[in-house]
Amino acid sequence: MKTIFNFFKKTLASIDWILVLAILPIVGAGLVTMNSFVATNTFFQRQMIWLIISFAVFFIFSAIDFKFLRRTSVIIWLFGISVGLLASLFVVGSVWKGANSWLSFGFFSFQPAEFVKIILIILLAKYFSRRYVEIKNIRHILVSGAYAGILFLLILVQPDFGSAIIIFLIWFGMVMVSGISKKHLTILGIIALSGVAFLWVAVFQDYQKDRILSFVHPLEDIQGAGYNAYQSTVTVGSGQLWGKGLGYGTQSRLRFLPEYQTDFIFAAYAEEWGFVGVIILFIFYGIVIWRILSNAMYGATNFEIFYGIGLSILLMSHLMIHVGMNIGLLPVTGITVPFMSYGGSHLLVTFAGLGILMGMRRYSRATHKSVLKNEFFGV
Repeated sequence: MKTIFNFFKKTLASIDWILVLAILPIVGAGLVTMNSFVATNTFFQRQMIWLIISFAVFFIFSAIDFKFLRRTSVIIWLFGISVGLLASLFVVGSVWKGANSWLSFGFFSFQPAEFVKIILIILLAKYFSRRYVEIKNIRHILVSGAYAGILFLLILVQPDFGSAIIIFLIWFGMVMVSGISKKHLTILGIIALSGVAFLWVAVFQDYQKDRILSFVHPLEDIQGAGYNAYQSTVTVGSGQLWGKGLGYGTQSRLRFLPEYQTDFIFAAYAEEWGFVGVIILFIFYGIVIWRILSNAMYGATNFEIFYGIGLSILLMSHLMIHVGMNIGLLPVTGITVPFMSYGGSHLLVTFAGLGILMGMRRYSRATHKSVLKNEFFGV
């Protein structure tokens, strides 16, 4: 009994409670937003179930020693499973909103792309941590890009453009902090842009160009492809400074705003809580990112440090793209906002990712920050 008590005590002590407390108001904001429009809301009820399961996964993962993730054999298996799951979608996947991106098990559906995002972070953390000394060699951009590129293409052809962009941003962000030569990265970027320009001028037909332009600038066609984006910007703007109040969001209540519980939950929240509420929400997200990076910088090895940085890039990418498409600055891609949007897959994966970070925190090192900065960034 004493051994079990000590185990739970050690596990609870390893959890960053500031991080947990910062997540709770964000979760609450999502729940009250999706529950304020109808009397009986199945989204709210299901989300509560998923949150209970997700928090359970978070605490279970916090008790696990994740040193085994450093093993090359484990990484190979995880990457193989990721490719297998994405490939299986073309055989047994379920189509939702035109994308073949779900595996359905009757009462439960799972989106493999969410799982793959965490696997990519683990893979890149392993790759860059082992090659830290020789990281400026251009081949490490190419090799790491090939790993990410395989997952990117498998997700893109579903087609799930939003998740594919997240995969790219995870790779690009981790490359930027890994110490890889920015000159080599710039050269590759110029080559890629030149290729896109060539395709635009010499390959794409006029109808293909029109489709791309309507996707990039949806507000130019507010009666067609840009309707959702237009309604979202109207919803956000109608919140003004203080918002309309909880349950008084007319754009959402009258169903002008589509998918208020998932793709456009930020707009629904902004309408009810206004600019002030949005700033408070961003403060809590800022605390979450700060705590993730703070925990990462005390990682036992570079692998743990890279993992934490990759996790923060994942959450920031989701937040920025979701907000961007809700205010009309980015195309609508169906990206969820962490902890707020309805859905089990992204909640489970996000809390599992944080649980892994807490598990790594159990064996973190109490090294002075200046020492870590010199070791990791080479200052």
